[in-house]
Amino acid sequence: MYLRPFKHDAMLLVIDIGNTRIKGAVFEHNTIIEHFSFLSDELKIQLNSITNKYPTCKDMVVANVGNTTEEVFQQMIPTLKCHFVTRAWSFSFVNKYATPETLGIDRVVLASGAVLSYPNQNRLVIDAGTCITYDFVDFNDNYLGGAISPGIRLRYEALHQQTAKLPLLDLKYPDHFIGNSTNESIHVGVVQGLIHEIDGFIAQYQSENANITIILTGGDAVFLAKRLKNTIFANSNFLLESLYKTFQYQINND
Repeated sequence: MYLRPFKHDAMLLVIDIGNTRIKGAVFEHNTIIEHFSFLSDELKIQLNSITNKYPTCKDMVVANVGNTTEEVFQQMIPTLKCHFVTRAWSFSFVNKYATPETLGIDRVVLASGAVLSYPNQNRLVIDAGTCITYDFVDFNDNYLGGAISPGIRLRYEALHQQTAKLPLLDLKYPDHFIGNSTNESIHVGVVQGLIHEIDGFIAQYQSENANITIILTGGDAVFLAKRLKNTIFANSNFLLESLYKTFQYQINND
């Protein structure tokens, strides 16, 4: 893949197209100067607003797990050079996933960012979004895989949609680990259940891997980080930062 020369101190727009929202950031000198989040149907308006605000920004890097195509992006913002992350890029790890063609681009970027941000150690990246993904890269920079489970909102929705009478609730941390009403029981099952899941996964990885760094990211990272008992690095912008670093790595190693 050919990438035209990119100045490392130039502005760069990075975009993460998720299952429910689009998140992004503008970088300058390796630093986020603005980040944002919006719904997919606001894409054109938001991109126009960003490019008008930062007219010197000429490049955009996109990680896409949604349905928006590169052609659509380029038509929306013809002034920007759009770089979609693909599996053909050069990455900082060896992909040992049994089905690498099915590994989501978001998970690829997170693994890349973990290696570039935390060299010479084991890493577990937990992305708490629509789904909870767990991605493990060992100290030799081998990506070995992980796990996928429903995120907080999916758990609430599943209980409501797959039963006749359970209500759809908004996220709330339960008052006690024993729910004394139907609503409280749902909150305990969803929230405490997920916290126990994450703590359990972390404990299992720690028991089998010395010198392991745990990175928690995603839309629910801040909510969960306050309640997990394990020591972690919580960074809601880790995927965006990983996108930036992955693009720099691609430029240098293409």
